[in-house]
Amino acid sequence: MLQIRWHGHSCFEVTNDVTLVTDPHDGKSIGIPAPSVVGDIILVSHDHYDHNSVKTVEKEGSKVVTDERKRTISDVEISGVPSFHDEERGAKRGKNIIFKFVMEGIRFCHLGDLGHEIDDETAEKIGDVDVLFIPVGGTFTIDDKHAWNVIKTIKPKIIVPMHYKIGGLSLPIAGIDAFLEQAPYKIIPVGNEIDIEKEELPEEPEIWTFTL
Repeated sequence: MLQIRWHGHSCFEVTNDVTLVTDPHDGKSIGIPAPSVVGDIILVSHDHYDHNSVKTVEKEGSKVVTDERKRTISDVEISGVPSFHDEERGAKRGKNIIFKFVMEGIRFCHLGDLGHEIDDETAEKIGDVDVLFIPVGGTFTIDDKHAWNVIKTIKPKIIVPMHYKIGGLSLPIAGIDAFLEQAPYKIIPVGNEIDIEKEELPEEPEIWTFTL
């Protein structure tokens, strides 16, 4: 069994015997609590301060992944797909890595600060996805409308919105409401953490909303 827990913004932990952390922030720079987790594996999608605060979540022996090379660490298969932080092929905000990782047979995809819709070639590289972590707040990433187009392309079973305005967050991005208003699927508020097993993945797509 895996546990998924949200630490605000784009930072999630996915844990069994191994703890994987995505895009750590340091809390105070963006006005929300710092992540209270240490990662065996830390994925960093791009080198911006609200996604690359490795020192906040690392310990001795943490493996930090900042490139697209395919690898397996402690039975976790990890690979990256190149993408951009804006709609101008990185001209404004640089590059971004879409991370795909597999734990206990569940296929996760974390889009980082994706700034554009994806083409079929990128979708093919990503492949099948069970759980998709997707930014929805606009300004620095795709917004609610673009997010839904990306979801239609990737077709995940579980959609987890991230990188949107929450209480205290000092970044000028939109909240989650506009994204949820367009949802054709069931919305399930899961609180701060939830357990997940491959056998229990939903038949029909669902949206899981986390709270801090």
